[in-house]
Amino acid sequence: MTRGSDRLRGSLDLLILKTLRKGPLHGYGITLHVDTSSEGEIVVEDGSLYPALHRLEAEGLIQAEWKPGASGRAAKFYSLTAKGRKALERRTAEWRAFATRLARFLEQD
Repeated sequence: MTRGSDRLRGSLDLLILKTLRKGPLHGYGITLHVDTSSEGEIVVEDGSLYPALHRLEAEGLIQAEWKPGASGRAAKFYSLTAKGRKALERRTAEWRAFATRLARFLEQD
């Protein structure tokens, strides 16, 4: 289980992994999906996104491939690996357990 600042980094990783579960996206596509899905409540800055993508790629959870984007220019598209799908399941369960404990704590007098 992660703690402290690891929890924040883990939440960004979880957002990325969850976003990529349906298929490959480039960095801007990931940012746009998170923004749209959270109704603008979660903003992923480039300065956080790209280091996270590189970290997840180094861990073997995602892979990257250069492909032509919608504009015709090459863009780096990221997709989940099998290891990434397993990590998504595990991290989702960990996050839900943490959220449950936090909610219990907040309900205390």
